Amino acid sequence: GHVQLLPPQNVTLLSKDFAMILTWAAGEGSPPDVTYTVRYERQDRLDKWVKVPHCKNIPRAFCNLTCALSNLYVKVRARVKAVWGRSQSPWVKSQFKDYYSDVELAPPVLTLNVRENSIHVSASFPLPTCVENLTWKYDLNLWEAGSKDKKKYEGYFRKDTVTINTTALRGNYCFSARALYESINLKHSEFSQPVCVLLNHKG
Repeated sequence: GHVQLLPPQNVTLLSKDFAMILTWAAGEGSPPDVTYTVRYERQDRLDKWVKVPHCKNIPRAFCNLTCALSNLYVKVRARVKAVWGRSQSPWVKSQFKDYYSDVELAPPVLTLNVRENSIHVSASFPLPTCVENLTWKYDLNLWEAGSKDKKKYEGYFRKDTVTINTTALRGNYCFSARALYESINLKHSEFSQPVCVLLNHKG
């Protein structure tokens, strides 16, 4: 009995939260224990489909390709097939994308370190290891809770800590940041959820 295995559907290469991910949905009537295998090709080497070792016969319907890509500046596309026992579906291809210009950023996570007369703010990003050395930056906003007037600190490198003198600040102050990336044009994430602290509060 050879089962006609239907190919995966909605095969999409998407860039989300600093990562390049291939996603798909199971073909109609797929058995519950079906698995998937993914390969990718570069636009400058068409028809040379590269294997992705961590996405061979996987049960889940996505594959993180970020660190499998040999070049983040060349457009790639991926393909996926369903495998079940000895049956295999046809391959289905995604569209072309490249990490460099298509990367989508997630807001950074802020860490606040309150000292006597200053506050130290640092931003961490959920980055895949292979893109650590790209030039990620962030912008930081500071404002008094309830006020529309924001003080901006712009263009800090990812590992930089912003030190703010708080001697003149009294009350509840809020911080929010966004990630930046200079590719073909400047990209930025949404601003992070505000983190607020009471400064120089004489209880």
